[in-house]
Amino acid sequence: VQLPASGGGLVQAGGSLRLSCAASGSIFSINAMGWYRQAPGKQRELVATITSRGTTHYADSVKGRFTISRNNAKNTVYLQMNSLKSEDTAVYYCNLEDLMGGVSYTYWGQGTEVTVSS
Repeated sequence: VQLPASGGGLVQAGGSLRLSCAASGSIFSINAMGWYRQAPGKQRELVATITSRGTTHYADSVKGRFTISRNNAKNTVYLQMNSLKSEDTAVYYCNLEDLMGGVSYTYWGQGTEVTVSS
């Protein structure tokens, strides 16, 4: 399974970016897709997830600023990031949970870098 993420870049504080991730490969049944991030010197943390039914979950730090959405037909997940802050600077990773035969498989993309300048 491949999860190439795109849309990262350099933006000023208060600005916006939209990340995209289109899953491809041997996918059976996607249960959920999501975004995680890892800032320099910190552990990877959850940003937002969305299930196949559209149920979303956000980290408290991004609630009200970020919006996750997905196109099930295209196996694509998006992350609209508004009102960006310097603390949002990180590498953002796309994540996919695939269900096959009652077993869950988790896949990660290579990440896209987001830098927010203050």
